[in-house]
Amino acid sequence: MNKKGNSILLIGESGVGKTHYGAQLLQRLMKGDGLLRMNGAATNLEPFEAALENLNEGRAADHTATSTYVDSVWPVSGRDGRMAELVWPDYGGEQIKSMISARRVPTSWQERVQTAEAWLLLIRPQQMRVSDDIFSRSLVDLRGKSVENFEIEISDQARMIELLQMFMFVGSTSERPLERPRLGVLITCWDELGFEGTPADALNKRLPMLGAFIRSNWSQPLILGLSALERPLNAHDRDKEYASRGPEEFGYVIRADGSRSSDLTAPVSLLLDCFG
Repeated sequence: MNKKGNSILLIGESGVGKTHYGAQLLQRLMKGDGLLRMNGAATNLEPFEAALENLNEGRAADHTATSTYVDSVWPVSGRDGRMAELVWPDYGGEQIKSMISARRVPTSWQERVQTAEAWLLLIRPQQMRVSDDIFSRSLVDLRGKSVENFEIEISDQARMIELLQMFMFVGSTSERPLERPRLGVLITCWDELGFEGTPADALNKRLPMLGAFIRSNWSQPLILGLSALERPLNAHDRDKEYASRGPEEFGYVIRADGSRSSDLTAPVSLLLDCFG
């Protein structure tokens, strides 16, 4: 197995808001007034720069064509001098879906998984189907439920669990609970969630099976909320206030204790804190 390095691997399917977060995060890192700053030349920034141009005009980013997806690697550093690489592989999320459906981790991903010191999983509960099971309904309610013409389909929670299990197997991480790689979970589009409470509470309430799996397998999972844009934007209709104030005035993170921070570099910085 490859030696682990100071890298943080971002994981997320399409539609969870990775490009919007990346665009906002890029701006914060370049400005350098948060917990982290860019520390060198990043690679393959075109999709994030294009998204930032749209945000500057008060519009949501367009969907980037799948053919342009390539790794984007950002060298970052904290105020105390600690350094890491933030790795955005296939930021459209198409490879994630392919891996889960094929139950196979490509060689390129195996290396990423094995060498990353931390994984940052982005999830959007609003777009995840939660099927009726013993976690959401009692057995009494489920008893006698008709199964005629019922198409059996793996739930989105189970798909995410299977993905994490594949990565754990690839990384030869057999000890439990896991301390390395550190796991961070970002619940995206927090402003659309309408939840009052901590991100961990939101995960346990909206995605209880996934939350239980994470708690059972990681000793100190970092669970945070994220609203990269702070309000919904349209790709065609311009939000004049957003354009006037600038995207840097929008976006926030919900810390583990439920408090709010405007520093969008905080999730990456907190994961960087765990590096020895």
